[in-house]
Amino acid sequence: MRAIVVTQHGGPEVLTLAELPDPAPGPGEVVARPSAVGVNFKDIYEREGRAKPAPPFIPGSEGAGTVTAVGEGVTSLAPGDRIAWCAAPGSYAEQVVVPARAAVPLPADITDEDAAALLLQGLTAHYLTTSTHPAREGDTALVHAAAGGVGRLLTQVLTRHGVRVVATASTPDKAADARRLGAWQTLVTTGGTDIAARVREMTGGRGVDVVYDGVGRDTFEAGLKSLRPRGTFVLFGESSGPVDGFAPRLLAAHGSLFLTRPTLNDHATDPAELLERASELFAWLRSGAIGVRVGGRYALEEAARAHGDLQERRSTGKLLLTP
Repeated sequence: MRAIVVTQHGGPEVLTLAELPDPAPGPGEVVARPSAVGVNFKDIYEREGRAKPAPPFIPGSEGAGTVTAVGEGVTSLAPGDRIAWCAAPGSYAEQVVVPARAAVPLPADITDEDAAALLLQGLTAHYLTTSTHPAREGDTALVHAAAGGVGRLLTQVLTRHGVRVVATASTPDKAADARRLGAWQTLVTTGGTDIAARVREMTGGRGVDVVYDGVGRDTFEAGLKSLRPRGTFVLFGESSGPVDGFAPRLLAAHGSLFLTRPTLNDHATDPAELLERASELFAWLRSGAIGVRVGGRYALEEAARAHGDLQERRSTGKLLLTP
């Protein structure tokens, strides 16, 4: 099979196409042939060496496709079944080994492309708005990178629940996209915008009830200053880099704030919980409560270009590889 391999950490140029032996499923695993593979900031962190694994490795962990083989003990899936996944390391390949417990069977009316574009970010948006800080009508939320994968979904879900969304974006076009998704107010973050001051102005000095921040270092301080007293800061990603040297006393200085750093691993590892969240997510998509936008499709050998477009924020929506 063909696969993208990282033999050393570095920029997008270290993503190289290689010919590898076909994998075989072990106990509790299946092999799937993906038709769409998601590109995520986590893949960039791994490529750069900011996260495990160590080289050599095949990047990627999310996608959708068709089961071609099942391993010992797997009774819930069979060859020919369509599945999606978001926890299968080595997904930038023509064949992917997927733990059966991490596979989500796809309904007939959900396409592989929609599933690959939705599952990881959609599950994240689901747990953030139902478990981490449940969306409440009348609340005001600050959503960073609202035109990105998770940001787009967060904006739609929160708006549907009656939450006023202040959306940040890196360009006027992306801000306009956030408004089309239902954002109450938008902020373009380039050009030295004082995010906290603008948020205070928009909210009559009160601040927002919750900040959803997948950006990290570049927006963290502004988020703290944008919250109302006893507001909640949800840091779920670090696309601009990690938040280092944070002093807990700052939470008191800004009004007895609550800070949480949730991960999908803590909300969708149990197979029953994964399937329950995925089922509700597909229902949201089916009803039109949320929509999926594919921002770019790339052949497997174009993985480096996909990484560059995502990292430099030249894209809007979800980027997919099509092995």
